[in-house]
Amino acid sequence: MTDTLRQRIQALLDSDAASTLTEIRRGIEKESLRISPQGGIAQTPHPQELGSALTHPYITTDYSEALLEFITPPSTELHHPIEFLEDLHRYTYRHIGDELLWVNSMPCRIGEDRNVPVADYGSSNVGRMKSIYRVGLGHRYGRKMQTIAGIHYNFSFPEAFWRLHQEQEGVGGALQDFISQRYFDLTRNFQRYSWLLVYLFGASPALCASFLAGREHQLLESFDHSLYRPKATSLRMSDLGYQNNAQSSLQVCYNSLDEYVRTLTHAIKTPDPTYQKMGIRDANGEYLQLNTNILQIENEYYSSIRPKRTINKGERPTLALTRRGVEYIEIRALDLNPFEPVGISQTEIRFLDLFATYCLLRESPRLENCDFSAAKENLRRVVYDGRNVDLKLDNWGREVTIQQWGLEKLEQMAPIAELFDRCHADDVEGSNLYADALAQQRAKLLDPDSTPSGRILERLESRDQSFFQFAMDQALEHRDHFIGEPLSAEVDSRLSQQARQSLAEQRACEAQQEPPLEEYLRDYFRG
Repeated sequence: MTDTLRQRIQALLDSDAASTLTEIRRGIEKESLRISPQGGIAQTPHPQELGSALTHPYITTDYSEALLEFITPPSTELHHPIEFLEDLHRYTYRHIGDELLWVNSMPCRIGEDRNVPVADYGSSNVGRMKSIYRVGLGHRYGRKMQTIAGIHYNFSFPEAFWRLHQEQEGVGGALQDFISQRYFDLTRNFQRYSWLLVYLFGASPALCASFLAGREHQLLESFDHSLYRPKATSLRMSDLGYQNNAQSSLQVCYNSLDEYVRTLTHAIKTPDPTYQKMGIRDANGEYLQLNTNILQIENEYYSSIRPKRTINKGERPTLALTRRGVEYIEIRALDLNPFEPVGISQTEIRFLDLFATYCLLRESPRLENCDFSAAKENLRRVVYDGRNVDLKLDNWGREVTIQQWGLEKLEQMAPIAELFDRCHADDVEGSNLYADALAQQRAKLLDPDSTPSGRILERLESRDQSFFQFAMDQALEHRDHFIGEPLSAEVDSRLSQQARQSLAEQRACEAQQEPPLEEYLRDYFRG
């Protein structure tokens, strides 16, 4: 353990930090494809009973009309996000007929790109902009890639913690400036060590062959039209998924808020020759994309972690960060866990708390290009070969096995687990749950077959079944779980009311007199 890390942890253990950490806020965004009973992507529109995908705060769609996104409100209660997700899933299953929710990050059987319906957000300017952005993603990267699903974990330390931490660090100046810089310190370390999360929680070692039809790849084919790598962890995080080659040369800097905004804004405002050739509209005047720049908007940048600030209506994310600083982080490196009904467990949440805090507390030098390249290479190796115990990673120029390095990281997190368990000592379940979460991850490093990716491949091999059949079996099991435990009348009434209210809000939005879309977009990007 480094001196800086040891001193920071000890300072927190010796202080009132435990009381401040009870106010950590957590939220989850979870994506799931709606599928037909036969296992194809649903061609039905977003159900009216689920409300408006444009205005509903908890149930919306991501890229596709069939790609549901469930959003939990930020909460300081540890169990609230998963309990809220459980309610949203039960409510949804009441209103999607015989359709199922796909439980894996890599999608179901998909034919051609045109079989993926793009999400529709209505006729208002903001709704049309959201749809056109997705049309642009389809042209740029292919619609199939946009059906990949994941878990996003939103996490923020409370102001009381930041005040204590700033005092302990002996740093002057505005509190928000300190908070923003420390969050960027966290994000740099996250990029250095995110390979550990991918090893521990990666759950996409295989996929349906239909996803890569017509594309070159280095996967093996087995298990009845399934593609896989024997020691893979998360093909979702490979160049076959979100980490696509189209953005491989894009360098967004995480060394400070100013550099992050500057480099991301450059990508948003710089034309790309390929996209210029495509044009903004087709011969019939239909939009092909929002613009011809490297990125249409900030969200197009596929990063495993994002510094975030809640935006105001019509405000760009980079402007919100510039005006008000970083408010929270969004961790985006998590696969859906097909063994958990809502795709994530309480134990996983606790470890994410530990991991984020570890990334904050250890020293975080500037991330130079060579460091960024090394981090990307480590991630690539773990994605394709992570369960190989002899796999070597680059630890600041020194080769080390994944098992050795991972165990070292977990050992350094042990006093942080002690701090969190002290914080939650009054919880009904007991006071060692963070230490237990750490111990469960240690077991995965000692036994790679106990990881989600290892368990999935063991299931395919032992039952000689395809990835598709495994996922369908899990989807049916999870459906029975949600249907078998009815939603309370109170929650059902509240979600029904929320759905009706969101539809009314969309109608009101569309009834307003608005400028032409071209003018709206011009003002948005100028703002």
